[in-house]
Amino acid sequence: MRRRNTQAFTFLAWTSFVCALSGMLIGIYTLEEPLSVKGYYLIGTLFLTMSCFVLQKTIRDNEEDNANNIHNEPASKKETIEK
Repeated sequence: MRRRNTQAFTFLAWTSFVCALSGMLIGIYTLEEPLSVKGYYLIGTLFLTMSCFVLQKTIRDNEEDNANNIHNEPASKKETIEK
């Protein structure tokens, strides 16, 4: 089976993710605000990061399910969908 992404693209994706998350965490650490404000921003950052991963997985799984359903349907249903 052919891989969907090249190694360079995978490296780019992970590198940009690590840089963005590191920049945000460094920004929170150097922020001159009370610890409660830093904690609020940190929890928000972690929740947003987790939500992005879950959303991406859900969308990918739904697309794969739709692709599998189209290939597994009887010919009569495929003709109806195409019309």
